[in-house]
Amino acid sequence: MTCALCEIRRPRRYCLGVRGQICAPCCGVEREVTVNCPFECEYLQQARLHERMPDLKEQDLPNRDIEVTESFIQEHEALASLSSRFLLEASVAVPGVSDADVREALETLIRTFRTLESGIYYESRPNNPLAAAVHQGFQARLSQARQEMARQSGVNTIRDTAILGVLALLQRMALNFVNGRSHGRAYLHFLHDRFSDQPVPVDALPPAAGGSSLIVP
Repeated sequence: MTCALCEIRRPRRYCLGVRGQICAPCCGVEREVTVNCPFECEYLQQARLHERMPDLKEQDLPNRDIEVTESFIQEHEALASLSSRFLLEASVAVPGVSDADVREALETLIRTFRTLESGIYYESRPNNPLAAAVHQGFQARLSQARQEMARQSGVNTIRDTAILGVLALLQRMALNFVNGRSHGRAYLHFLHDRFSDQPVPVDALPPAAGGSSLIVP
């Protein structure tokens, strides 16, 4: 019996991604490159502990003109949590999605919400179909949350300016999880570990008078 990937070496472990036996070298080389590794894989989880992430500096951050202060984060903690869960749900619903697709979706979402500040709404959509699906999925979940809040309280308690700040925060967080693999999903893995089993109810958001709310995972 040989490795299901290289077909040369003897297999040493079962790979959930290929649903077959593979060797340790192929596991290390092909992980999140040619193999779409599920989050529950024990070898992927072990590898996460040793991944080298980028050392980002302030000048490396996109959309730096969007100010995300500590006070903003504290004020919008519930909204950040809710948005993180929406982003995770929208992403995992798209087969084959990677962190790169999520980052692209976040950029077009930011562009879309920027237009609202000018008073002229324009929906920016990624050309990449995977990123476009994440973009659309996030927008759909956000719209549902707004409708639910309006039904419960009679008003929309999520301000567009707050959403824009939260999206900028999520984008900057995503850049901290770039692991150099072509199908890397370290950021989605991070969101999955923190939000997949922790639903954030829409009624956790405070009234609009003080601004919307958010969460820093």
